[in-house]
Amino acid sequence: MVRIRLKRMGRRHRPFYRICVVDAREERDGRTIEDIGTYDPLIAEEGKKITLKADRAQYWLGVGAQPSESAANLLKQSGITLPKKAKKKAKKKSDKTGASVK
Repeated sequence: MVRIRLKRMGRRHRPFYRICVVDAREERDGRTIEDIGTYDPLIAEEGKKITLKADRAQYWLGVGAQPSESAANLLKQSGITLPKKAKKKAKKKSDKTGASVK
């Protein structure tokens, strides 16, 4: 399964993150398939905190990549609409004997 998640860069007490597309089995800072953006939490100006290749993010979401919770929040802040999860319909269990208990 392919996931969109954050990869920590920077130095101690100066975090900087890359928004990456990775295989779910890879480590947090392991090999990536593609870098689609960055997130710098220390920048004060809101418009410059997140840089994102919106077309590539839409592509990966379209082919089934699942964003992590933090990556999903950043994508929403950037204006990317996330696909809704398929809801499983609960099947009603019917009484097979047809007898009611009184």
